[in-house]
Amino acid sequence: MPDSHTQTLSDNFSASGSGMSRSEQPYQLRAREFVELHDQVQTSVNLLDSLENFLSTFQKDLSAVSGQISNLQDRSKDIDNRLKSRRRIEKPLSNLLVDLCIPPALATLILDTRVDEDWIPAITEFERKLDTLKVRVRVKAARDLSEVAEGLRIVAATKLRTFFLSLLEPIKSSMTTNLQVIQSSVWMKYRPLYVFLQRHAPNVAHEIQRTYAATVRTYYETGFRRYLRGLSWIKARTVEKSETIVSGAGESPDPETDPARLSYARVEGPSVVMAYMADDKNHKEPLEALVRSALLVLMDNATAEYSFITTFFANEPRPVLHSKDSSSLMMSPTLLSPTQGEFDESRSNPGSDFGGESVAPRRRLTSITSVMSAGAPEQPNAKEELAALKALWKQVMDPVLDYCQTFIQNAIEPPPPVIPLLTIIRLTEDVVAEVQRRGCGPLETYIFALRLKMWPAFQKLMSEHVDSLKKFAEGATSGYFRRGTTTDAAVSSICRRYVAVFNSFVALTDQAEETMIFSNLLRLRQELSKLIVTHTDKQTDPAAKARALSKFYEELLQGLSNGPHPTSHPKAQSELAYWRQRDEEARRRVASTHGRR
Repeated sequence: MPDSHTQTLSDNFSASGSGMSRSEQPYQLRAREFVELHDQVQTSVNLLDSLENFLSTFQKDLSAVSGQISNLQDRSKDIDNRLKSRRRIEKPLSNLLVDLCIPPALATLILDTRVDEDWIPAITEFERKLDTLKVRVRVKAARDLSEVAEGLRIVAATKLRTFFLSLLEPIKSSMTTNLQVIQSSVWMKYRPLYVFLQRHAPNVAHEIQRTYAATVRTYYETGFRRYLRGLSWIKARTVEKSETIVSGAGESPDPETDPARLSYARVEGPSVVMAYMADDKNHKEPLEALVRSALLVLMDNATAEYSFITTFFANEPRPVLHSKDSSSLMMSPTLLSPTQGEFDESRSNPGSDFGGESVAPRRRLTSITSVMSAGAPEQPNAKEELAALKALWKQVMDPVLDYCQTFIQNAIEPPPPVIPLLTIIRLTEDVVAEVQRRGCGPLETYIFALRLKMWPAFQKLMSEHVDSLKKFAEGATSGYFRRGTTTDAAVSSICRRYVAVFNSFVALTDQAEETMIFSNLLRLRQELSKLIVTHTDKQTDPAAKARALSKFYEELLQGLSNGPHPTSHPKAQSELAYWRQRDEEARRRVASTHGRR
C-alpha cells in the first residue's frame, strides 16, 4: 500500500510537472523521497502507539507483581515471628516435659528392686518429680501423671519402711553390736531416703522414729545396767570411808598426795575401766576412777546419740525447684502459643505455677497435691523442732541417766574422803566443758545438776575437818580427847595430812581465786596454826617451845614445797609465805633466847 500510494503521488507530480515553474522542479524530483519519509514517520508513530500500549500493560502487571511481593514479604515476616516464638518456647516446653515425665527406669527401680545405694539418687530424682507435679497441678499432663506418681510413692514408702526397720535387727539381737558404727556408716548414708519419708510419708517416718527410739533405749538400758553393775562390784572391793583430819593421827598411816589419782579429774587421762575387768575378783580401782569411767562412757554415748538424733531426724527444708529455663520464659502467657492465639488446644497459664497472682490454681481431690498435702504437717520452727529432738533423746537416754545418777549417788553417799570427792567434782566440771564443746545441751544440764549435789557434801566434809581440828586443839573432841593429850606424833601426822589436802586441792584448782576451796583451806590453816601453838605451849622452856614450833613449820614447808601443785599458783606461794614467816619468827625466838642466856 505505501508503494502504490507513493506511485500515485509520483504520477501526480509527473503529470503536473509540465505546468510547474523551473523553481518547483527540484521538489518534484524529490517527491518520492518525501513520500517515503512520510511513510516512515507514520510507521514510527504506529510503533510508538504500540509501545505505549505495551508499557501501559506492563505497568499494570508490575503493580500487580509488586503487591504480590509485598504480600509475600508480610507472610514471610509472620512466619519468621512464628518460628522465633516456637524456638523460644521449645526449650522451656521441653524442660517442662522432662520435669513432668517419670522415666521408666526410675519406675522399674522403685517397683522391682530392693532398697540399696542405687535408691539414694533415684529417690532424690523421684522426689523432684513429685514436687514438680505438685507445683504444676494446673497442667493437664501433671494431673494425668498424679495417680501413677502416687502409686510409686506408696510403693517406695512401703519398701523404705521395711528397709529401715530391718536396720534395727542387729541392735535387737546382740548387745555386742557397735551402734555408733551402724549409725555413721549405714543410717547416715541412707538419710536422704528418710528425708523423703519425712516429706512424703510422715506417718511412716514417725513410725520408724518411734521404733528406733524404743530399740535403742533398750540397747542402752541393757548395756549401761550391766556396765554399772560391774563397776559397783569393783567399788565394793575397796571401801574408803571419810575420816576427819585428826582421826587416828599418829597411829594410822597418813594419806599422801597421789598424782595418779588426781589425774582422774580430767577427761584426758587414764583409760576407762572395761566391763570385763569386773570378772577379775582381785581387780581394784579407786572410787574416782570408777566414777570417771561411768561419766566418760555416758558422755561418749549420750553425745554421740544426741548428735545422731539431731542430725538424722531433723527436718530438712525442701529444695527450691529450678525448672531450668522454663521458670523465666514460661512466665509469659503469650509464649504458650507460637501463633499468638491461633491454637485451639486447651492449655494452662504457667504463671500460676510459679506463684502468679492473676490465676489461683484449683485443687482437685484426686490430684497428687491433695494426697500429699493432706497428710503433711506444717513445718515446725527451729525452736519447736529442737525441743522435739531433745525430747526424743531424753526418751532414749532416760534409763541410762537414771542408772548413772543412782551409781554416782551411791558413790558420794556416804561421802568419800574429801580429796577423792573434790577430784570427782573437778571431773564433772571437765565433763561439762567437754559436753558443752560437743553441743549436747540436755547432758550438760544433767552433769551440772550432779555437780551441784556434790558441793554440799564437800562443804560438809570440810566443816567436819575444821570442827574436829578445833576440838582436837581444845582437847575436847566429844570426850575422846582431854587437855594435854596431844602428842608430837599426832600433830606431825595432822600437819602431813593438811599438806596432802592443800597440795591436792591446789593441784585440782586452776583458778587463782575460788571461794569454796580456799576459804575452807584458810579455816583449816587457822585451826592448824592454833593447834601447833596450843600444843607447843606445853613447853615451859621458851627455847624448846620455839624449836618445836620451827620443827612443825619446817615440816609443813617441806611438804608444801614437794607437792605436785604448780609453784606459780598464787595460793601455793601465799601458803609458803605464811608458814615461812611463822618459821622465821620461831627461829628469831630461838636466837633471841640463846642471846639472853
